[in-house]
Amino acid sequence: MPRTITVRGTGTVSAKPDRIELTLNLSALDPDYQKAAEEAGRKLEAVRRAVADAGFPKDELKTTNFNVTTEYKGVHDPKTGEYRQEFAGYRIFHGMLLAFPLSLDTLAELLGGISECGAEPEMNIRFTLADPGSFRKAALESAASDAREKAEILARTSGVRLGKLLSVQYDWNEVRFASETSFDAANYAGAPRLAKAAFAADMSPQDIKLTDNAGFVWEIED
Repeated sequence: MPRTITVRGTGTVSAKPDRIELTLNLSALDPDYQKAAEEAGRKLEAVRRAVADAGFPKDELKTTNFNVTTEYKGVHDPKTGEYRQEFAGYRIFHGMLLAFPLSLDTLAELLGGISECGAEPEMNIRFTLADPGSFRKAALESAASDAREKAEILARTSGVRLGKLLSVQYDWNEVRFASETSFDAANYAGAPRLAKAAFAADMSPQDIKLTDNAGFVWEIED
């Protein structure tokens, strides 16, 4: 059985975000399904116009989630003191995503237009990477280089030499490629002037950081 040395390499990389992901969630509720559908359609068209006015083709706004559910509310009966479930209406939910190269001026203009359109969507903004694959590759390359360096130090100080690489152990986990910088767009709903002025200051999203690990096993020789 060959003698071996096992080393875990760690690679840490960072990059400036170059992409903005704006999530928009529209919701409509009405006891009459047709009215709920009409309200949802009105809000969707208003958002599409705002997106187009900001310079984006309409098909850039992608649907991420769409569902229709029935909703109930608890109603208190003062005579019996009990609560009963009463039909509140049909809830139509439409989730959308607009992704584009990072431009704070474009984002400010877009938020201003959406806040003025009357649709009042819930919004969430993430600063991400257009090419997360290359970013993760760089972290793995760094981890492999780190492991090799550690193994060579350990072998040299132990009076042996590294032989062939026998195995590599790696767990491919889901990674969130987004800056930790938060921007609460909900605070700007209904306040278009504030939305447009919010970027007067020089805002700079934090770098995205990733640390990845991998285990390496080498044979050692005298």
